[in-house]
Amino acid sequence: MSDELKDEPFSVEVTDRETVYEGAVWDIVSETFDYNGEPITRQFMDHTGAVAILALDEDDRVLLIRQYRHPVRSRDWEIPAGLLDEEGEQPLAAAQRELAEEADLAADRWNVLAEYQNSPGGSNETVRVYLARDLRQVEAFARTAEEADIEVRWVALDEVLGAVLSRRVENPSTMMGVLSLAAWRSEGRSLDDLDPGDSPWPRHPKLGSGSW
Repeated sequence: MSDELKDEPFSVEVTDRETVYEGAVWDIVSETFDYNGEPITRQFMDHTGAVAILALDEDDRVLLIRQYRHPVRSRDWEIPAGLLDEEGEQPLAAAQRELAEEADLAADRWNVLAEYQNSPGGSNETVRVYLARDLRQVEAFARTAEEADIEVRWVALDEVLGAVLSRRVENPSTMMGVLSLAAWRSEGRSLDDLDPGDSPWPRHPKLGSGSW
């Protein structure tokens, strides 16, 4: 019988580290490390990590927001998301905050739907996608900058899945969340069997193995 298919966390000795560029949100760092008996130098984005929220209502509709994304010059449909950039804030609390700030919603049920590394060859960004249910409205949040003209739409899950499969929606957190939810259901599994929202996040490069 073969070993279980899973990624293998692997530690190397970092012999040198330098911040090449210090940005407003994240930095570019250069690290030299020993691997297979030789020194290797790699530069990558040192990222805070992020959370995203697939909010699902009782009619099986997904909450989407349309927001301008300057690097790709596009107003993308996506699920609410945000950085883990608040000192000491736990990921679940960050997800709850982002859902309120971007969609004026709170949820009473939270589960972990998916986790992914956005670009492991050039960034340590790791994203956790939550499933939020039992939704309710909260006080409207004053939004600024690119969020000032956010458009909110409730879309049937099957319609969002079709938009992802036809490449009309390309936001990675939205794709990961919708495809994970569809795959989970295709196996006949209950959404209540998903891990709870406060489950540990051992693969996050900065949070480590604590319970978050």
